[in-house]
Amino acid sequence: MIKRQAVKLIFVTGGVVSSLGKGILVSSLGLLLKCRGLRVTIQKFDPYINVDAGTMSPYQHGEVFVTDDGAETDLDLGHYERYLDVSTSQMNNVTTGRIYNSVIQKERRGDYLGATVQVVPHITDEIKARMLDLAHTGEYDVVMIEIGGTVGDIESLPFMEAMRQIIIERGRKNAINIHLTLLPYIKSAGEMKTKPTQYSVKTMLSIGIQPDILACRTERRMTKDLKKKISLFCNVEVDSVIESRDAETIYEVPLLLSKERLDEIVLEKLFLHAKDPYLNHWVDIVDRIKNPAEGKVKIGICGKYTEYQDAYKSIIEAFVHAGAGNKVKVELEWINAEHVERDGAEKYLKSLHGLLVAPGFGDRGVEGKIMAAEYARTKNVPFFGICLGMQVAVIEFARNVCDIKNADSTEFRPKTKAPVVHFLPGQREKTEKGGTMRLGAYPCRLKPGSLAHKIYGSEFIHERHRHRYEINNSFVEDLELNGMLFSGKSPDNHLMEIVEIPNHRFFIGCQFHPEYRSRVTTPHPLFQAFVKAARNFRNENQVHIPAEQAVLKQENK
Repeated sequence: MIKRQAVKLIFVTGGVVSSLGKGILVSSLGLLLKCRGLRVTIQKFDPYINVDAGTMSPYQHGEVFVTDDGAETDLDLGHYERYLDVSTSQMNNVTTGRIYNSVIQKERRGDYLGATVQVVPHITDEIKARMLDLAHTGEYDVVMIEIGGTVGDIESLPFMEAMRQIIIERGRKNAINIHLTLLPYIKSAGEMKTKPTQYSVKTMLSIGIQPDILACRTERRMTKDLKKKISLFCNVEVDSVIESRDAETIYEVPLLLSKERLDEIVLEKLFLHAKDPYLNHWVDIVDRIKNPAEGKVKIGICGKYTEYQDAYKSIIEAFVHAGAGNKVKVELEWINAEHVERDGAEKYLKSLHGLLVAPGFGDRGVEGKIMAAEYARTKNVPFFGICLGMQVAVIEFARNVCDIKNADSTEFRPKTKAPVVHFLPGQREKTEKGGTMRLGAYPCRLKPGSLAHKIYGSEFIHERHRHRYEINNSFVEDLELNGMLFSGKSPDNHLMEIVEIPNHRFFIGCQFHPEYRSRVTTPHPLFQAFVKAARNFRNENQVHIPAEQAVLKQENK
């Protein structure tokens, strides 16, 4: 029987500015350790007071990522899943709101009778307990913990203190800190500056934390002298100063960090024994992403948050995966649904090889999405609708094919006489917004012989949901009589999950969010099939020059 090593903890923090890429760093390191045969998981601790990300605007927080068990989480959990090819859960994302909510509930129950409830030890003890939850399951060799925000933020201090205590209690052989910091290049001076990194480390030291490894985010290569300087002033071994350079694709970052020996250094510091990493498959994927053999396809994303693309982060990455799977580069054309509503669809869609109508909430831009769906349907352009994207496709079909002129959703027109889309059962009575939608993975049965069935190659699937509204079953018969097929339904046949138009080149919509389950190594089947249809559409519409003319044209140059 193999004796397992003690569970090791790796804390990842950030300094100087936000958005340095802690999520990509921790995901990349997690991949490198997993490729060495270690069992790895990642947690994200967010310092905001919201209980979860579910009620936050995409403009504030980007995409809300949903797990199998229905947690509405930070978008970084999407990175964790895509790199490690695992499913996360409620335990992988913890916020200040959840911590304080738990402590207050305990206080009300009388768990702290006689004590004054304080940040230290009560809040920090609760944080520590959550930080060790996954370590105590016995399922992992390494638990990586990303602490959101930037060192020095007031709201991050309890998490930093909890981290400091755990490192002391477990010892540096079992818990280390990797600090990601900025190394800006000052063009006028012609050099990179280390002062921001020095001040960031100084702030860490002021709260009792000595970083074990410094990862320096930089646009340019670091010289040995620069690493020595940072080592000297930040009290970190020179070999533990790591270059985290900008990459052409985020999926190249693990390979760059491997060249910097980051995983080897981590193993040495934690006294971990592991096999050499196997990265050939990852090298191949990165090559296909960077060097697509079959050119480009242009796919439009019609939505209402197009100016802030992090709102569609998982969709973007799913297209990267599907592009690599089809040996093409997917160029995304961002189309504001309100502009389509104002100017018409053709202006924005005529040059596309495929159209995705994105998910969203609220009535802003909805008529533009409906117009976009109509354009794709009538012009035989490959179409893919997700969540609200499926609903607007059904509304458009009901209006223009079934002649139900007032067809609409009660989300936008509560008193519509033709509620083709309406509240899910039980949703109307709910007054709280947080965590009350249909969330998480649910089963779906596919109709044999349908496009969806061919794509998945299975009769039963499980996909993740995040919605309050659904297709009204009262209209399904009329819609199907006019040529629309509901090819995916809940096992009890009450909920319409997938819709398609069989006589169309490629027209499919789903109520769930397939983008959440796309992986680098295993692109989601719906995205894979959609990109393939877009590639075929491109090929059919390209002007083909006969071989002898092509040679003559080249000689004339």
